[in-house]
Amino acid sequence: MTSAEAGPVNSADIQLIQRIIPHRYPFLLVDKVVDIDGTASAKGIKNVTMNEPHFQGHFPGLPIMPGVTIIEAMAQTAAVMVGVTLGMADKNMKVYFMAIDKAKFRRKVGPGDVLEMQLQTLRGKPGGKVWRFGGVASVDGEMAAECEFTAMMDLG
Repeated sequence: MTSAEAGPVNSADIQLIQRIIPHRYPFLLVDKVVDIDGTASAKGIKNVTMNEPHFQGHFPGLPIMPGVTIIEAMAQTAAVMVGVTLGMADKNMKVYFMAIDKAKFRRKVGPGDVLEMQLQTLRGKPGGKVWRFGGVASVDGEMAAECEFTAMMDLG
């Protein structure tokens, strides 16, 4: 069966994620991406654990995932969505923030939480370098954060 017969790829496990984006521990902040609908939308999943280095200092005795890392996890989800759809595995893709807008934080995220990040493309197309995304991160159906961001995709 060829990949064309198998249909489009609509998820990415950690092995595929690492073939698409250059991030590695301790800054790889998405464990899998599911429900990929081309470049339109996807859902990223991050299993939050006490082993993450930011919990040593943010905050001792009250571990809270920093809001900026939640936004970064959303950005990584968006990059994987685009990378999967455009076949960017092993192509040295890089993504750079250009703007972060309308960021709001509503709930603490800590060890034991499963962070689900729903991303959608607001602007961007295959071949284009500048993309805009909207995202909502939630835990157990409760919104933890939301934002819009613009990124430049360096596709190799």
